[in-house]
Amino acid sequence: MREIVVVPYDEKWPELFNAESFLIKRLLGEVAKDIHHIGSTSVPGLSAKPVIDVLVEVSDINELDQCTPAMVNAGYVARGENGIAGRRYFIKEGNQRSHQVHAFSVGDRQVLRHLAFRDYLRKHTDIAMAYAEVKRTAQLLYKNDAQGYSAFKTPFIEHHLQLALNGLNDRC
Repeated sequence: MREIVVVPYDEKWPELFNAESFLIKRLLGEVAKDIHHIGSTSVPGLSAKPVIDVLVEVSDINELDQCTPAMVNAGYVARGENGIAGRRYFIKEGNQRSHQVHAFSVGDRQVLRHLAFRDYLRKHTDIAMAYAEVKRTAQLLYKNDAQGYSAFKTPFIEHHLQLALNGLNDRC
């Protein structure tokens, strides 16, 4: 059972993302159209689990499936859709998970959702700090329960994701 750990923001996280992004681009070639740093490690100053979340937009999800052996050879474990239709999910593990890759076809609504929430937290540091407090509380309550940890955060995330998406609609 994996222990949930939330740590203060680490200035090295963007560098870790950049290095992994370079590797993924090499592995996937032209299949990867864009690679984004998402999740809490992508928000400066935000406490997070020390796992780099990578969002890969691909030309075709079925073409990505042909690249799974290359991802596995690079240390990733392929988890298929892992509960989200149209996604391919990979985790890099060792003694401790270091990276998670969420891949979607270009134009998938999940891409917009992930980027909108990330950008909203980057813009609203007060909300990001409130989110950090929610995460610390969730860690205390659900130290060895990843599902409980995630479920505790869901109302906060959904509320602010909706505000982020509404903000995008207001700009049109």
